[in-house]
Amino acid sequence: MKKALIIGAGRSASSAITYLLEQASKGDFDWEIRVGDFNPELARAKVGGHPKGEAIFFDVFDEALRRREVEAAQMVISFLPPHLHVLVAKDCIEFKTHLVTASYVSDEMQALDAEARKAGILLLNELGADPGIDHMSAMETIDRIKAEGGKLEAFRSYCGALIAPECNNIWGYKFTWAPRNIILAGQGGPARYMKDGHIRYIPSLRLFAQVDTIEIPGYGSFEAYANRNSLGYRKPYGLMDTATMYRATLRMPGFCQAWDALVRIGLTDNSYKVDYSATMPWREFLMSYIPEFGGGLSNEARLAKYLNVEEDGEIIEKIKWTGMLSEQPIFLENASPADILQDLLEKKWVFEAGDTDMLVMQHQYEWTLGRERKRMHSSLVVMGEDSVQTAISRTVGLPAAMGAKLLMENKLTRTGVAIPTTPDIYAPILRDLENHGIIFTHEEF
Repeated sequence: MKKALIIGAGRSASSAITYLLEQASKGDFDWEIRVGDFNPELARAKVGGHPKGEAIFFDVFDEALRRREVEAAQMVISFLPPHLHVLVAKDCIEFKTHLVTASYVSDEMQALDAEARKAGILLLNELGADPGIDHMSAMETIDRIKAEGGKLEAFRSYCGALIAPECNNIWGYKFTWAPRNIILAGQGGPARYMKDGHIRYIPSLRLFAQVDTIEIPGYGSFEAYANRNSLGYRKPYGLMDTATMYRATLRMPGFCQAWDALVRIGLTDNSYKVDYSATMPWREFLMSYIPEFGGGLSNEARLAKYLNVEEDGEIIEKIKWTGMLSEQPIFLENASPADILQDLLEKKWVFEAGDTDMLVMQHQYEWTLGRERKRMHSSLVVMGEDSVQTAISRTVGLPAAMGAKLLMENKLTRTGVAIPTTPDIYAPILRDLENHGIIFTHEEF
């Protein structure tokens, strides 16, 4: 019997657990799926009493427990926070156990490439939605264009994890994915991309002010702000000679302008701690960043004057909706502005039981074939089923589980640290995703 260990039973793991339990039930597969979480009740709920599954307590910092479970498995899927994957990866190398994650390849993970090759195992990362489905769907088209003799001149990729339109609040957003990533977006340095053969930069303070608008057929307009580093995928995608390479994140219309206001105020800063934050009311905290201007202006008027927006406009309404002008104490001690903002928005942007989410993705290709110039947009919209089988769970969990299945079936022979940009990985997973209703539509111009 082969054993697969899934570490983490949170929202993004739901579809992966369901998929692998279904595969384990088929006659050809003698598999046991172990689901480990610090909250074993959560793991038991996800396993649901399935005869091929077992829920266990798992603490990644319990070295003896972690090593014992990794040694007993042929395959590990880690849904832990990204910085913890390396702990598991080192055990996987020692015990010759394959590893799949949906997270970006960190420098620490990449440094394990030679050891993983020597151990004869694959550490397969970036196998989720973004990164993951974006890589695979893009590479299938890029490889086809090249095989037909085409030369890709421009590639743009957009993706957003959003709430379904019917669940919209005034911001058009709730946390369906890691809140910290949203709060600190753009703070890892300027956004970098290629445009018309030149490297372009967008400083973090300008990130949410410099946005594009794209159209998704049947779903309307979305705003897009640049990802931190689009240049890093030129080499893996084989696009070193492509003049334009751009990757961006999608939000509902109006979000970026309002978030830009919070950035300009200073509420996303994570570089210092706020004095006396535990007892400070939110109104006092917010207004401590705003000039007084004189003239006895109201708080709303001071905000509007500082931001150069209408006092009765959308941006001020969004700020008021969050409770930032209330007398509610912050309660957080020794906290940065970003910590304080995250704590507030985790309460206001909570993804509730009746909510559903959506994953929106679009790739834009421009290429020449002989003397002919071609353009194509490939779009994907995945709607969540409910608050458990969410769009994010499906688009993050299913690719990871499908990659694990390929490894459990010994269908992948490569070793080392990899991402899913080659046909042996992306072709079977994309076909399997289509069987699960995750299908791109294509428009040629």
